[in-house]
Amino acid sequence: MLQRLTRQLSLTSVVMWVIGGVILIAAVGGAVVTLASGKYSGATWVDLIVAGLTRGSIYALIALGYTLVYGVLRMINFAHSEVFMSGPFIAYFVATPLVQSGFMDRSPLNAVLGLSLSMLVAMATSTILAVLLERIAYRPLRGAPRLVPLITAIGASFFLLYTFRGLFGTGVRPFPDVQILKGNLPIPGLSIGVTQTVVILAAVLMMSALYSFVQFTKIGKAIRSVSEDKDTARLMGVDVDRTIMITFAVGGAMAGAAGVLYVLLFRQIHFSMGFVPGIKAFTAAVLGGIGNIPGAMVGGLFLGVVEALFPNLVLDGFGIPAPYQLQDVVAFLMLVLVLIFRPTGIMGERLAVKKA
Repeated sequence: MLQRLTRQLSLTSVVMWVIGGVILIAAVGGAVVTLASGKYSGATWVDLIVAGLTRGSIYALIALGYTLVYGVLRMINFAHSEVFMSGPFIAYFVATPLVQSGFMDRSPLNAVLGLSLSMLVAMATSTILAVLLERIAYRPLRGAPRLVPLITAIGASFFLLYTFRGLFGTGVRPFPDVQILKGNLPIPGLSIGVTQTVVILAAVLMMSALYSFVQFTKIGKAIRSVSEDKDTARLMGVDVDRTIMITFAVGGAMAGAAGVLYVLLFRQIHFSMGFVPGIKAFTAAVLGGIGNIPGAMVGGLFLGVVEALFPNLVLDGFGIPAPYQLQDVVAFLMLVLVLIFRPTGIMGERLAVKKA
């Protein structure tokens, strides 16, 4: 048994596990120092968790697009970040006149109608763009080596990025401020914003709807069958091309909805706004288990909470000034560590050679 264990352990794996152990010990030590100092109150930690869940909800919605496409095509759609960007960009031109005319501030009902219209426009825009990507860029390469569609996805990403730059310029546009979303919930001792609550509830609702759609509808069963084995699904009468197109459409709709929630939270729109959230959502998909829908949801929420808590909880214990500025570093460190120690993710499965 000792000889077998020795054969399985290489020098590289030992070094990696030592590095992982050092990081874990450092994280625990920093957290202990921070908590012992009493620098942050309980309300502050609750606020940080809520902020993390808010961002994590958005990451989870975007990650669903990555994981759905990977599930049926075994490829990473790197143009998904531009699909995410396109929805709120077009919705901006719908929401702005509605707010400037005073329509959305006349009553809560008008605000809900205006936000719903903006959301539908964003989802429709992202859905159409995702379907066009599948039809024009990816379907002709269905039988090509796996590196070819990957390079195509990167090229499509840059094409869309600079198309929006050329059409709408490089300036940052402020998403209109909706009066009904201002302020905090009336909870004593906590400062949970109305916008944060709306983002979390809307994201949970859409994730639940997507999970039910995939699990309990005929189209959802077709998506799962194509994900398992395209040839067998085709023999059983499943229209594989149509199913893949619907998968892109669903992922695009989730990205468009996430885009509106993102700009409601951060209120800035620009042509490159999809890059960082897209990379973080990809991290969330890998973290949860790429190709696993519940895993993408869990990964997004987990990444958001870790990103919000880790700088203040761990880095503050080492005396690092302004640790919150290292949130992006934490997210990308999570991606590296997951790829090293558990590339299948939290809820991922080990793929068979044929399936992979």
